[in-house]
Amino acid sequence: MPLGGVVGLPDDDPESDIPANDPDLLRNRPVLDRAIVISAGVIANMIFAYTVSVAQFGLLGIPEPVNGVYIPQVVSGSPADLAGIERKDIVIEANGQRLDGATAPSSTGADGGETTAVDGVDQQLISIIHSSPNEPVNLTIQRKNEELQVAVTPEVSPRTNDAVIGIGLSTMAPRRIKNPMEILSLAAQQFQFQTQQVSTGMLSLFTNFSEMSGQVGSPVKIVEQGAKLSAENIGFLFPFAAIISINLAIINILPLPALDGGQLAFLIIEAVRGKPLPMRLQESVMQTGIFLLLGLGIFLIIRDTTQLEVLQNLR
Repeated sequence: MPLGGVVGLPDDDPESDIPANDPDLLRNRPVLDRAIVISAGVIANMIFAYTVSVAQFGLLGIPEPVNGVYIPQVVSGSPADLAGIERKDIVIEANGQRLDGATAPSSTGADGGETTAVDGVDQQLISIIHSSPNEPVNLTIQRKNEELQVAVTPEVSPRTNDAVIGIGLSTMAPRRIKNPMEILSLAAQQFQFQTQQVSTGMLSLFTNFSEMSGQVGSPVKIVEQGAKLSAENIGFLFPFAAIISINLAIINILPLPALDGGQLAFLIIEAVRGKPLPMRLQESVMQTGIFLLLGLGIFLIIRDTTQLEVLQNLR
């Protein structure tokens, strides 16, 4: 389980036999050297997020609009599966209504047969399916270079009471890359967009905490969300992992006690003053920060565990 890690330095080892004045101990290095070491975890998180985006486009292809509704996933044993609908099919017509793809791109997923409504031609298809519980829906499917006629009968989901057929929907279909530079460029654009999203969300958390506090989650919530995404489409885990990594980087760089940003704040003060703050003061601030973070972490874990769907269903 990826629970994280920590770098243990001889500076923090009371049993170390390295002399206290050794120039290679981190505390004896110049401020810039120490800042680079302390920032390494944050930098690694950002590099990892970009690498995940590169892997996403390299393995899954580059999304492009299609004329119709693309099916990235079919739930096994669902009405769509039993009717012969396959992954990568494109629905171009439903009950005589043409799905022309003239609206903005959007996407939804399949979660145990559930489909979530969104704007676009996929909304047209969803509306037709929702309005036809236990009644056949005639679909025209484009599969590679041929068109097929398929009749599928939606069933009512016990979770939402909506008629569903058990497919994921998207107005975007992946295509293979033309050259490696295209992947690097698109990954950079996605990385920039995700970083802006996370930064904006973090700023909103501090400026509007009362409304945003409910969105703060523990590792329990992260695992739950990841499980839901993987159930819909395993490809959704790529951007999810990138956003989690960017979140870790931004949180760690905040000038809060016990975080990398807190240590960097001490270094900035040292560079300005020409000497470090008293060690006793630094240790007190760090210990206070650790206790606060541990307390918050325990609270969030307990809250998110009690709110797990599997536990809610037991009530």
